[in-house]
Order: sequence, then structure tokens, then C-alpha cells
Amino acid sequence: MTGTPDTNSDVAAEPRVLVERRGSVLLLGLNRPDKRNAADLRMLSELALAYGEFDRTPELRVAVVHAVGDHFTAGLDLADIAPAIGRGTDGGLDMVPEGGINPWQVDGRTLSKPVVVAVQGTCLTLGIELALASDIVVAAESTRFGQVEVSRGILPFGGATLRFPRAVGWGNAMRWMLTGDMFDAAEALRMGLVQEVVPDGDQLPRAIALAERIAAQAPLAVAATLTNARRAIREGDAAAEAELPAELVRLAGSEDARIGMAAFLSRTPAKFVGR
Repeated sequence: MTGTPDTNSDVAAEPRVLVERRGSVLLLGLNRPDKRNAADLRMLSELALAYGEFDRTPELRVAVVHAVGDHFTAGLDLADIAPAIGRGTDGGLDMVPEGGINPWQVDGRTLSKPVVVAVQGTCLTLGIELALASDIVVAAESTRFGQVEVSRGILPFGGATLRFPRAVGWGNAMRWMLTGDMFDAAEALRMGLVQEVVPDGDQLPRAIALAERIAAQAPLAVAATLTNARRAIREGDAAAEAELPAELVRLAGSEDARIGMAAFLSRTPAKFVGR
């Protein structure tokens, strides 16, 4: 799927999402800086395909989503997106090609691996929702956030109505979603929307450092931890508790568990293999 074609063929050929592998970490860079990384259909499609590649590639353990330029995203490019709303199979927005995964994970399919997000500048609407759908968020201290859909006559449709209240509490979420007001990185940290605030320019290096730290852990254990925590949110504590004994037995019998124990006894770094 593509958005409205650019008149300049060189611009049209430029990827909307830059994909870079750094060992077991996958960097995904929103790449439309001249439009403050406003998302058109092509960007949404490319990001969905990149998420699909990340999820099905065993060698990749953690993804880092960031943005090129001064801003994370100005939200949707409504001039490009609006005509496509309502044309999807469910009456929504058809933006996920075959082989892709919805980056906002609001269609019943979730990633099996963690995502770290680095934000800066302006972070509006779908940018907040991308952060809410991730696992750890690092923000530059001058970042400005806004869930401004009500000011545009629509509602957040990338998961904010579901995840924002869970992440920051009902009153905090409604304060910002129902007014469309902007808020700063200090408020985002206070609420728990972001986990770290760093000096401007340090957000991506810090996100990569966190991703590399996660990638150094046992992949099966990381995936099991994510899955169980998500089940508790989705199905309740009892469902998550019920699967803990079997999951512990499964992981304890893995090669990675043996590697981890040997590393502990020898006081050497573990090199996990994902088995």
C-alpha cells in the first residue's frame, strides 16, 4: 500500500522507515523529517512490514523505534490518510500489508519481542500510541506531547483509549485526551508514560543501550516475561498466575537456563542462544 505519490521521484524512492540491524537489535527510524515525520499511508505500511520482519527473524531480539530530524512525529498526515479511512475490511484504516504487523497492535496480534522507543521534539497522537504499545520509552527533555484527536474531530484509534488510562491512571489520561492540550516530558515522566528523560540528543543512544541490555538476556525468558505480563493485563491476574508453574518448568529445562546457571557459578557473562 502506498500513499499519495510524491512529485519528485527521488523523494518517492526515499524510504519512509529506515531499517538498520545492529547485532540482535533492529533500529527503525521514521524518515519524513521535512513533514515532522507525519505519517502517511506509505510510512504506516513500511513500519508494519518492518515490525513483521522483526517479529519473525530469530536473530533479532529487540527493536528500537526512533525518528530522523528534530521531531518524533506530528501525527497522521490527514491529507493523505483521511480519504482512506473507512475503506479497510473492518471499516477502519487498511494499513497492514501481507507479512506486516500493526505497530499499534490493536487488531488482536501482538509482538512477541520487546520494543524501546526514543522520542524527541513533537510527539503527537499516533506517536504517543506507538509509545503506549511499546515496552520502554526514553524522551528527550524538550519533547512536547499531545493526544489531540478531539481537536481534529476524531478519536484516538491507535490504542490510546485502551492503554493510556492503564498506563497513567484514568484522571491523568482523561486530562490530556479530552482537552487535546500539550504536555511536556516532565509530565510524561510523572505520569509514567515515559520511563526516562534524558538531555536532548541522548534519547537514541540511551534507547539503544537499554535495547542492547535486554538483548543480552535470555530470549526465551524475555519472551515469557512479556507474554505473562500481557496476559495479566488482557485476561486478568488469575489467568497469568495459572501459567506460571508450567512456564517456569519449561524455561528451567532450556539450554539458556543451563548457560545462565553456569555463568552465575563462574561469575562470567552469559551468552544466551535462545534455546
